[in-house]
Amino acid sequence: MRIFVARLAGTPVFDPAGDQIGRARDVVVAMRPNDPPRVHGLVVEVQPRRRVFLPITRVRNIEADAVIFTGTINLRRFEKHSTESLAIGEMLDLTVEIDGEKVTVLDLAMEQSRTGEWLVTKVAVLRGGTGRGLRRRRGVTLVVDWADVAGFGSVQADQGAANLLAAFEETRPADLANALRHLPDKRRAEVAAALDDERLADVLEEMPERDQIGILGRLDAERAADVLAAMDPDDAADLLQDLPPAQAEALLARMEPREAAPVRRLLTYAENTAGGMMTSEPVVLPPHATIAEALAQIRRQGITPAVAAQVYVARPPTETPTGKYLGVAHFQRLLREPPSSLVGGAIDSSIDPIRPHLPLPAVTSYLATYNLVAAPVVDELGRLVGAVTVDDVLDHLLPPGWRERDEQAAGPGSPEPDEDGAPEVSGGG
Repeated sequence: MRIFVARLAGTPVFDPAGDQIGRARDVVVAMRPNDPPRVHGLVVEVQPRRRVFLPITRVRNIEADAVIFTGTINLRRFEKHSTESLAIGEMLDLTVEIDGEKVTVLDLAMEQSRTGEWLVTKVAVLRGGTGRGLRRRRGVTLVVDWADVAGFGSVQADQGAANLLAAFEETRPADLANALRHLPDKRRAEVAAALDDERLADVLEEMPERDQIGILGRLDAERAADVLAAMDPDDAADLLQDLPPAQAEALLARMEPREAAPVRRLLTYAENTAGGMMTSEPVVLPPHATIAEALAQIRRQGITPAVAAQVYVARPPTETPTGKYLGVAHFQRLLREPPSSLVGGAIDSSIDPIRPHLPLPAVTSYLATYNLVAAPVVDELGRLVGAVTVDDVLDHLLPPGWRERDEQAAGPGSPEPDEDGAPEVSGGG
């Protein structure tokens, strides 16, 4: 059976009882001078965002939509040895040669030999293609024997990232962010350069501050400003607060004034206050808008569930800071009303807004008391200036570096450690 490794990215991993324990993220191979690479196993991501190693000897079956294993998986965090390579993360998009002609690696195929070991036996390549980054390149696709390809061991100045990103095309930004964090710095920079501004912005929002700064620092100033503009204003403000003031101001100056204005406003608030945590782009409509218009707004792609949970009603202008704030209409109430009726008639008058300088503990208590996933933030002039969502609050309640700690700890409810101190997950029979 021949398995193309790029198609494994994101495939659910199950034990024989049918319980999903994670998703495949990469294939670990060992390069050999004169023989096809030997497959050592899979990198599997288990919750919470922890990458572990599944030996190929414990993989019982690989299907189109499932990897099934047997035995146990050690939950010690995966560390790649110096003699190993990641087939998806490091080998896709390499420029190699066939009979002296340069081609680009699209995918690798692994097969089980007669002796039972798994080997990388085939290479899918693009011959005669042009273009860079994510632009699709016309050319001829070939599948050739590993022995016919030369150049896998060479260090390349610019590897590109189109095919790696194709393998992660359907993944959430948080999963792609986690994948980037495990790549070498050079490869990470290549992937960041290949992403469009919107996708890179989404990925940066899911990374620890140190990694955000590292990636942003490798971009030219104009591109960095464009990516910041594509981020949610509250996330952009959080990132700018971690930069030296002169660098932060230089990036703000390169942004369009319309895009920089909400970020500058957020930077005026203390970090652990409602104003410092809020998004300045909630869904806001005037009272004469219809229920149908409100539902269309919260259905828009890219709006998080917490932001889409309610519509804020205010007098024009409806961009923050708005005209006079009138109230909030919850999406459940909107679903119960006739589409032609007005949102002004669906306002929940029992919810009072909070002020921008309300501290984090008080904001947390407010959301918990009223069982809300978001709260309107109104200034002293009665204008809506933003909304605090439950995910904003969680980001500030969790300890610094929590995204990095997730992958270093097995998390609540994990099995007891084995003799080496690392917990295991059983795969049954």
